Amino acid sequence: MKIKSWLMYAMTTTILWGIWGAFIEIPEKAGFPATLGYSVWALAMIPVALIALMRVNWKLDGDWRSIIYGVSAGLLGCGGQMILFQCLRMGPAYIIFPIISLYPVVTIVLSLAILKEKANGRSWMGIILALVAIGMLSYQPHGNSVVHGYLWFVLAMIVFIMWGLQAFIMKYAGGNENADSMKAESITFYLMISAIVLIPIALYLTDFSQTINWGLKGLWAAGLVQSLNAVGFLFFAYAIRYGKAIIVVPMMALAPVVTVIISLILYSVVPHPIIIGGMIFAFVSIYLLAD
Repeated sequence: MKIKSWLMYAMTTTILWGIWGAFIEIPEKAGFPATLGYSVWALAMIPVALIALMRVNWKLDGDWRSIIYGVSAGLLGCGGQMILFQCLRMGPAYIIFPIISLYPVVTIVLSLAILKEKANGRSWMGIILALVAIGMLSYQPHGNSVVHGYLWFVLAMIVFIMWGLQAFIMKYAGGNENADSMKAESITFYLMISAIVLIPIALYLTDFSQTINWGLKGLWAAGLVQSLNAVGFLFFAYAIRYGKAIIVVPMMALAPVVTVIISLILYSVVPHPIIIGGMIFAFVSIYLLAD
């Protein structure tokens, strides 16, 4: 059976983001802050976006519709990351990540209501299992998180909505075969612009009073790891361009499965039973969605 192009793009994204998740802690634990990691990612998006445009002979969608949709999607995604940094400083990660990880729900609801996307019974079962798996895979045991009021919950919900809207806008702008449909390469370019624009905020949130590792395990490791994230976004843009958002977005949110497997192999980290259950649901979900 011929494999659908969107499925190949989606699986590639899931693998790249899963590998990224497995190694992202290396530069952070070595003394390279996550906020600087964002800045490195934004810069890594530059060659990815330029190579993507080169593949389409530099034909950037430059009309106002494309600019508005592209920049909006970029600011929603990157802006959500900025808010997440602050959110994690105020609230418990074991609650924040499960909330935010369910952002595909927003994309699914909007795609059903506005884009009129449809799925068969098998796909719906896969979507439901994916959402359950996403929540379980995001499980983190109770730690010693310092909780400051309830603003963290409001911020977490804002990120949840922003990331769901980002995926929907990407699909709305480029998910059809009409003449005015945006190319995935253009969406990637505008996200790169948005990411760079927000670098000053990331630098502002960075505590430069601490010792920062600018060496091999810090800056350079971050550059390599964040490049996986950047390339993964390009494939994400392709996947959502050619596939249904209600299927593609939940599938790519299962990247933690790859992260857990790599962590188990390299670090001998045995996952929590809840995470193991999430992995089982994820595998079944991918099988159903890939039909």
